[in-house]
Amino acid sequence: MRRALSFLTPIGGASRPSGSALPWFPLVGAGLGLALGGVWWAAAQVWGPTVAAAVVVAADLGLTGLLHLDGLADAADGLLPHLPRARRLAVMAEPGVGAFGVGAVGAVLLLRFAALASLRPSWLLLGGLWCASRTWMAVAARTVPYVRPEGGLASAFLEGPGRPVPVAAVGLAGSCAMILAWQPVAGAASLAAAILAAAGVLVLARRRVGGFTGDVLGASGLVGETVGLVVAAARW
Repeated sequence: MRRALSFLTPIGGASRPSGSALPWFPLVGAGLGLALGGVWWAAAQVWGPTVAAAVVVAADLGLTGLLHLDGLADAADGLLPHLPRARRLAVMAEPGVGAFGVGAVGAVLLLRFAALASLRPSWLLLGGLWCASRTWMAVAARTVPYVRPEGGLASAFLEGPGRPVPVAAVGLAGSCAMILAWQPVAGAASLAAAILAAAGVLVLARRRVGGFTGDVLGASGLVGETVGLVVAAARW
């Protein structure tokens, strides 16, 4: 639990990630979402919906240590342009951010802000979506090939016995319970869209580089959450 918390957030102190942390990803994700829901509700008591939405976006970046946003930028720079496969992995490992990364980060932040500003504060919506995104990361880490032969941060998740089915079952059950309690129809559509969007990032990575990296995992989770929020904000 501590390793999952310290990897996914700045809380808990630095520790090396491992496969044993993966089953705790859904719980940490749910906790993050519920905490952000509390920030959202509190901010809405003080400011209007636009400022409250901006506060939630900023709080999410702080609670995740910008880990997933960095992954999105690197993954976009490596997966989206026309490059040879080996060059894609090299680009994703570079510390700089290119035009594709800047564009992807800007679009995601703008969509998250706009969707939150269009919704009423809800602990359950964020708890469900954030739980689902971390569930997807944990399952993908044990079911999709890892593509950095020299090793990387995410290679630690390959250690230990793989248990993707129980993790998926627990995470999906928790996500469904929270998000369907928020709104049955809109919640179901939001959760389904989030899962499909996250899967789409993994499919793209599988085609472009042959599997996943840590950046791809972060990007898939962040894209899934964002699409889920956008669908939830539709005129149901």
